[in-house]
Amino acid sequence: MSDTTLRTARPPDRDGPTVPRPPADTGRTPTASPPTGGPRPTSYARRWGRAVLPAAAFLAALVGGWQLMALRLDSVLVPDVPTVWATLTATASDGHFYDALGVTLLRVLLGFLLAFVVAVAVGLAMGRVPFLRRFFEPAVLIGLTVPGLVWALLCVMWFGVSLTNPVVAVALSAAPALTLSVYQGTVAIDSDLREMAHVYRFSRRDQLRHLWLPSLQPALLSGARLGLSLSWKVIVLVEMFGMSSGVGYELNNQFAAQDVAAVLSWTLLFAVVMAALEYGVLQGLERRLGRWRREVAV
Repeated sequence: MSDTTLRTARPPDRDGPTVPRPPADTGRTPTASPPTGGPRPTSYARRWGRAVLPAAAFLAALVGGWQLMALRLDSVLVPDVPTVWATLTATASDGHFYDALGVTLLRVLLGFLLAFVVAVAVGLAMGRVPFLRRFFEPAVLIGLTVPGLVWALLCVMWFGVSLTNPVVAVALSAAPALTLSVYQGTVAIDSDLREMAHVYRFSRRDQLRHLWLPSLQPALLSGARLGLSLSWKVIVLVEMFGMSSGVGYELNNQFAAQDVAAVLSWTLLFAVVMAALEYGVLQGLERRLGRWRREVAV
């Protein structure tokens, strides 16, 4: 074998330039890779559809079922959908509805704030001190088992027609469930975080701000939903039995007049306002406060 053949067969130096090999002919036409720079234009529409369509389907089934029942029974006690809709629009266009709604919302807000402050303090104490846990357990159990109607009747007899009546009734109804949620969230906090706060000698204020409240955020939000749902039910009962204003008072008046369409219209409008608070306020607050959890997960 000649020198020229050996030089040609010898592999190239490692440090020398490398010549790229031409791609092998596979017989397939190359296709462009999908863009990865951002979401597709239809992703927002799809998310919106997945969120709205199930609720819309439920409402359509509910309205259709009510209309079929009204047509089948043909009774003044079960008005059809056009009658209820006409009464609802007339009630919504009347300024008296918004006055009654504002009074009810103010009472619920004051009572819920009182329940929230008490529940956070008692729930943290139960989660940290075993003696206080055993001390408050009977109170929480009694509060969870007593019906809201009982609290409404007792507060009407105790406080009469005053602002204290609905505020205390709402607080007594919402505080036990919220306290239990805060207590369970306190027990579930990672012990390593608590030890770290103790080692670095965090003040009580720093522990509350940087440890307890962020860790209790899911428990507080879930407890707030449950507490608010109980508050709406109790405030209507209190206003029906012992107040001279508010949504419950108006419902009692329509009940006395045996106006089923008006009772349904006030109930539906009140439910729409509560749904707006749930989806617009509570869920928006939950998404805003939980952004850091999604960033960490990514």
